[in-house]
Amino acid sequence: MRVEFASPDDERKVTLATAEWRDGAVTISSEDEQLRTKLAHAFRRTPVVIDDPSYRRLGTSGPVVLQPGDLSWFRAVAQGRAEVETGLEARFVPGASVGGFDPAAGYLPFEEQVERLDARATP
Repeated sequence: MRVEFASPDDERKVTLATAEWRDGAVTISSEDEQLRTKLAHAFRRTPVVIDDPSYRRLGTSGPVVLQPGDLSWFRAVAQGRAEVETGLEARFVPGASVGGFDPAAGYLPFEEQVERLDARATP
């Protein structure tokens, strides 16, 4: 998953920095070193507290603590801590969809289809 950060005042929403979640690690990219440092601090591997009902158990109320290391934590940091610490707004960018049914590739043997999908999945 990829998150792009832009200034909330910019009408064109030019991307100033990105954070990417891949295989349990966060990769931050930005030409501005100070912004990169702020985002690295925001995405430090510490628990994050959010007040989101979708993470609560049935019949409970109040904030929930998300532990680092999964996609839910990454999203919570991007929408909460990173926006507060940098003053930028986050927008989630869908990645390339890999896999799925391709009726035009029905002529390939199964092993070749798997190899083709694996080749597209690795950067």
